[in-house]
Formats: sequence, structure tokens, C-alpha cells
Amino acid sequence: MKKKILIVFGTRPEAIKMAPLVKAFLKHPDAFDTKLCVTAQHREMLDQVLEFFELTPDFDLDLMKPNQNLYTLTADILTGMKPILEEVNPDYIFVHGDTTTSTAVALAGFYHGAKVCHVEAGLRTFDKQSPWPEELNRQLTGRIADYHFAPTETSQKNLLDEKVDPTSILVTGNTVIDALLFAVEKVRQAPPSIPALAHLNLNSSTSTDQDIVLVTGHRRENHGQGFLNICKALKEIAEKTDVHIIYPVHLNPNVQKPVYEILGDCPNISLIEPLNYKEFVWLMDKAKLIITDSGGVQEEAPSLGKPVLVMRDTTERPEAVEAGTVVLVGTDTDKIVSEALNLLSNKDRYASMSQLHNPYGDGKSAERIVEYLMHL
Repeated sequence: MKKKILIVFGTRPEAIKMAPLVKAFLKHPDAFDTKLCVTAQHREMLDQVLEFFELTPDFDLDLMKPNQNLYTLTADILTGMKPILEEVNPDYIFVHGDTTTSTAVALAGFYHGAKVCHVEAGLRTFDKQSPWPEELNRQLTGRIADYHFAPTETSQKNLLDEKVDPTSILVTGNTVIDALLFAVEKVRQAPPSIPALAHLNLNSSTSTDQDIVLVTGHRRENHGQGFLNICKALKEIAEKTDVHIIYPVHLNPNVQKPVYEILGDCPNISLIEPLNYKEFVWLMDKAKLIITDSGGVQEEAPSLGKPVLVMRDTTERPEAVEAGTVVLVGTDTDKIVSEALNLLSNKDRYASMSQLHNPYGDGKSAERIVEYLMHL
């Protein structure tokens, strides 16, 4: 008898990391009846990823609203999942990571009686305020889950320390690497065009001699003074080096205001609108250095040989720090500047960091999960 699988996600990062898993399950129609549901916690950004990976949801809750808050989102996901669970009646429901979608869907799956499978399980900072609300989300999802697909042995150890049944844990690597390797090959064959960066001639073999520094920043805990410090650091880097900084600016007003006020008139900084996944992967591939507060970028960039400076004080991805592929710089202006300038000028250090092994996987994580389900 076929196992009934329901895969649910709602944000762009989840969609990127779960797309390889959806495609892997769909390769085995004789063994699995696979359905995809999206909550659309993110709408436009989610749709871009679905199109890129050529996925069509079977169910779409379409929950994104203006001025959405965590209270209404959580409640809407819980109530919205009930009729879908009743229709599909899944044996296994898959959620990912640390989003509100992940936790609310896991709880709905538990209420329905489905076995909950947590992809990217076991990440921890052990500080429920950092990152907020993600750290508590992933801990709650972990308590609900029946099966835990941990990306690394460190994540597995975190789960074992929390007395999770060892037989319910599988170390898989991170599915984000599966997605990245697929995406890089695709964008190298058909590079995207970004009108806001046309002046840099990045698609040309005679493009600018300037090194590209790619920046992303959006974390709630960095709003306020943190973003002021970040912007001051980026301005100083731009003034002291012959790099071109490209910063796709998050739409949150708490990010937009300081970024445009401090960096808007810097000639070698391009402030552009948020990018879709295809464009962002292409820019990561082009960049010399990446400065970010994103979790996913910490996992992806090492597979492209790109050093990463992480603008956070804590990370639930300590493997990258231990491997040396990323450096935590927080929002300390001086530290961001000094680490960036060192990597851009010190060829030996740059080469050493860019050639390190990515601790997050080999691109076969989704295959391992499907194989595991085959034998349950």
C-alpha cells in the first residue's frame, strides 16, 4: 500500500529547502502518494521558488495579509490545515525548520494523528530570544515531531541531549545544498538579467574589475542600533576598498530607513529590490565575499567557495563556524570592517577559507530521507 505523504511549507527559505524533497518523493509514485500544500506565509517570494523548481501545489491556503502578525498567522494555519488533513488523511506530514508554518502545521498534524517529520531538525542556539521567534519555533516543532531529519551530527547531538529517541533521528545533510547545486547549474546555463545592475556588466566576459560584496540583512534582533552599525560598516568598507557592494534591501521599513539614509548616496553601493531565488544564487556565484544575517546563506555559500561574515551574535549553525567557512561578526561596526578588509586583502586567508569543506552536505539529503521513509 502506498504511503500518503503531505509536504507543507509557506516561506521562500522553506520552499527552497523542501523543493528537492518534493521532487524526490514524486520520483516514486508506486511507493508514495505525495501531496504538496503551501500556506503562503510569504506569497510573491514563495511563488517565484515554486516556478523555478517547476512545482504546483495541490493545496494553497493563501494566508498572507497586509500587516500580518504571528497571532493571526498561527491561528489561520491551524484552522486552515484541518480540512486539508481530513481530505488527504496523510500517514506522514513533513515540515521544515523554524517558521510559524512549521510549528503550526506540526501541531495540526499531531491533532490529526499523522506522524510528523521534521526536516532540518535539531538546530539550536539555546536562547529562545535569539533568533526570535525562530529558536522557540524549532524547539516546539522538535517536541511534536515523530521523525527528525538532522542536517549534521551536531544537530543530532542536540536532539539526543534532549532525550529524543535515537531511532527516530537520521543525519541527512541539508537539503539546501541539493537545491543549490540544481540552481547553480541552471543559472550558469541561463544567467538572469537584473536591470538595476546592468551598469556592472556582470553577464559580460569583460565585466567590472571590481570585486563584488553581496549583502543581505533582515533579522528582527538587528533592527534599530544594529542596522545603524551595519550600515556604517558597509559605508566604511565601500570607502576604503575598490569593491562594489550589492545589497538587495528587505522591504521591512525598519531595514529600509537606515539603509537608504546612510548608504543611498554611496557610488559603489547598489541598493536594489529583493531578488528572486534564481537571481540571488547567480549573485552568490559572482560574489567575492558575502556579508549576511541569513541562516540559509551560511549553509549555501561554502559550496560555492564564498567566505561569509555573519552579522549575528549567535548562530544555530555552529558547524560552519567550527569548519571555518563563516565568521561571526555580530553588529559591531569595527569588527565587520576589519574582517571584511582582511578577507579582501589577505589572499592566503581568503584562499584558505574559500577552499574549506562545506559541513552541510553533498546534495543527496532528499534521497536519504525518501530512502528512510521507504523502509518505515
